[in-house]
Amino acid sequence: MAKNTFKVGDEEKKGSSVFSKMEGAVKLDNLFDDGLPVKYLPKIMFVVVLVIFYIGNNHYAEKTIRKIDKANREVEDLRADYTTLKANYMFASKQSEVAKRVASLGLEESMNPPYKITIAE
Repeated sequence: MAKNTFKVGDEEKKGSSVFSKMEGAVKLDNLFDDGLPVKYLPKIMFVVVLVIFYIGNNHYAEKTIRKIDKANREVEDLRADYTTLKANYMFASKQSEVAKRVASLGLEESMNPPYKITIAE
């Protein structure tokens, strides 16, 4: 049976990764030896509240932007409808178009200009 031996070359590989270098630079192991440091709790809670507020504000801003975009699209659709209806109304209210429509009722366009009727008192 083979005997277990310690390999010396593994230590060099362990320290070469980015995360092991970050762990060596920060050294948080000593900070939690006595348990959770309570003196940092208010600062941590403040940062957590700021992060939650920031995330909520970001969601609210994105929702508002979506509402504004939807309203802008609706305004553009309504503007296009208004322009189309206005053009149709202007065309239908021309004198020649009105004369064509009332011809089926037996009405004709007057060739004499209008005159003012005065009543003597």
